[in-house]
Amino acid sequence: MCTSTHAFAHTDTASQYTMRPVRSSVLCRLLPAPCSLALRSLVLVLLCITPRCQAVQAENVTVMEGGTAEISCRLQNYDGSIVVIQNPRRQTLFFNGTRALKDDRFQMVLFTPRLVRIELTNVSVSDEGGYFCQLYTDSTHHQVATLSVLVPPETPTVEVKQEAVEGGEVELTCVSPRSKPAATLRWVRNGREVPGVVSQQDNGKTFSVSSTIRIPVERKDNGAALSCEAFHPALGGQKRIRHYRLDVYFAPTVRIVPPTGILREGDSLSLTCSVTGNPLPRNIQWSKINDTLPERAEISGPTLQISRLSQSYNGTYLCQAQNNYGRAADHYTLLVYDIVSLPTTSTTAVPPTPSTTQQITSHSTTPTLPTPGFAPDPEDPGAVVETHSAVPYAVIGGVLALLVFTVICVLIVTIWCSVRQKGSYLTHEASGLDEHGEVQEAFLNGNDASQGKKEYLL
Repeated sequence: MCTSTHAFAHTDTASQYTMRPVRSSVLCRLLPAPCSLALRSLVLVLLCITPRCQAVQAENVTVMEGGTAEISCRLQNYDGSIVVIQNPRRQTLFFNGTRALKDDRFQMVLFTPRLVRIELTNVSVSDEGGYFCQLYTDSTHHQVATLSVLVPPETPTVEVKQEAVEGGEVELTCVSPRSKPAATLRWVRNGREVPGVVSQQDNGKTFSVSSTIRIPVERKDNGAALSCEAFHPALGGQKRIRHYRLDVYFAPTVRIVPPTGILREGDSLSLTCSVTGNPLPRNIQWSKINDTLPERAEISGPTLQISRLSQSYNGTYLCQAQNNYGRAADHYTLLVYDIVSLPTTSTTAVPPTPSTTQQITSHSTTPTLPTPGFAPDPEDPGAVVETHSAVPYAVIGGVLALLVFTVICVLIVTIWCSVRQKGSYLTHEASGLDEHGEVQEAFLNGNDASQGKKEYLL
């Protein structure tokens, strides 16, 4: 006979089984009387690892931070016993459907003989862990539902260690300060990935990730677009992107936009100084080399205007600009023509091309002034080449053409007159011989003219 009132079957908690009391009458029916205690214990363990010993079942849950988690406990052969749900800190949340912990984020949404379900709203990483579903009958049964919380990364930020200057390098760091598991970062420029150095820091239950790149920069890279992309399992194949535009600092460039055509006394002059640079120079200075600006000169931002020009305003005008990374200047030489001295024709005036109205651009601190009578080489703006006015050549060419035409006409007339005179002489000579035939005959016979005359008289 079995004398004990209860026997116990035991398994490890990690294997999700607990100690279960079993009535002696059941044991006596299963085992014969002469069985040893050790054999009885082994049979009880084998019986309790069968599914029938799992009176409570729970499922693991994964949810994103800020979302809502549903924790379910499935019951088997429920007989109205006590059901308790505890949090990872083993604090009782619900006791048979009654709230035990004052946390309004937990709500009992379902309590039936087969299923008990609670709901947790606004989940945070601190809520992560194992939730215990316990059923108290003659024995205690429990299962653990593990709650996992995913923390998707926010849109990453871009940090610049030092400013980008033309001819140097820029170091950019893309930072995703918080994610779980750690986010994956990637730099992209013009559709191509730029390799970066990745570092990761563990902040307890979350991770901080950064990716650093170093790229050389030139003036042309100012405004170039880059992007940092963050990937994470919680984003469902999507990505968080931070766009960034390079800000490259460089020295200014200056160019004076000259007027078209020639300038006469009484005309107005308008010069515009075109300036580039990063940062863009705010102050643009106009001046006249070795002289002061005319009293009629007006400066409006980058524009210099002079009304009613006169030859006294002739000279070289200078536009200068600078920022923290350098300075630059450009020159314009003004030449005002006297109205009466301009060559004209019967229709329109032929505008000369004065070499002194050309400009020379200089980006050095100390500008080089253009020499009058010289102009920049179009293939090399920094070079100076000699130029000549087109007016003297046109006049000389016209005079030479007129002289050549006159000489040709004189030659034609002279030849024509010579031919006419020779033909008239021959005609008169033939007529004289016919009237004085005897003279011609005498001349042909070689006789003396006086002798012939004498014989004629006798």
